[in-house]
Amino acid sequence: MKLSRLPLKTYYLYVLIVFTLVSCGSDRKYDATGTFEATEVIVSAETTGKLLSLDVEEGDTLEPYMVVGVVDTMQLYLNKLQLEATRRSVHSQRPDVSKQLAALQEQLNTALRERDRVERLLRDGATQRKQLDDWDAQVAVLRKQITAQESTLGNSLNSLNDEGTSLAVQIMKVDDQLQKSRLSSPISGTVLAKYVEAGEWVTAGRPLFKVADMNNMYLRAYITSKQLASVKVGQKAIVYTDYGDHVMKAYQGKVTWIAQASEFTPKTILTDDERADLVYAVKIAVIGDGLVKIGMYGGVSFE
Repeated sequence: MKLSRLPLKTYYLYVLIVFTLVSCGSDRKYDATGTFEATEVIVSAETTGKLLSLDVEEGDTLEPYMVVGVVDTMQLYLNKLQLEATRRSVHSQRPDVSKQLAALQEQLNTALRERDRVERLLRDGATQRKQLDDWDAQVAVLRKQITAQESTLGNSLNSLNDEGTSLAVQIMKVDDQLQKSRLSSPISGTVLAKYVEAGEWVTAGRPLFKVADMNNMYLRAYITSKQLASVKVGQKAIVYTDYGDHVMKAYQGKVTWIAQASEFTPKTILTDDERADLVYAVKIAVIGDGLVKIGMYGGVSFE
């Protein structure tokens, strides 16, 4: 029987039945359904100050660690200059141990020569024992003075070295704060939202913008305990984006995560067994092509 010869009501009924059958067939190809997600990062200020610039807009694509803004760093820079000047001053105060001991060492060398000369004279009987004893005492005193001076200079040098190290650490901390004043995204992605504008005062921890990696998407779907036995991490799958009106696009995917604990079926998710109360969340990774959006409905067929 030709469709053109059917009564109008019968024709519409026939089309409705065919549409329903196609729709049911389309749904049954899904082993599980869910929504698409992406890795989202909220970039927050790490220092407090006036936001001098923030060159991002919603929809912009950012490369990782590409500087897109800066918080005022003038006070930090001046603090660094002051610390560096103090460090140079401390370095200039470090004693030259060898030079400061040179005079005492020369006196000791002279005393040793005189002591040796007197000892030779004493062996020849040309002098008295007392003179040798006097030079021995003087040599001992000079050696004690050198030891005490070395200890004093060493303590002073160590103290100045410690002070210099402390200043170096403070300079490193300022450098770290200066680096954190330069704003960037830790991942490659697309700007989803911008929360502040240049000229505003920001504090550490205040959200500035949100970025998402749209090149690596995930379908978070839910499977029943019956399906759990046949789904493994690393397993390949076919992921479908559902644009409505039976318009779909297939992507190659791979199971990257399976929940360790069950949960109650989310109200927005349908499974093959609608009576199942407990399901397990799984993530299937797909490569985004710009058409897959966060929150988009999709299905998956496990291979």
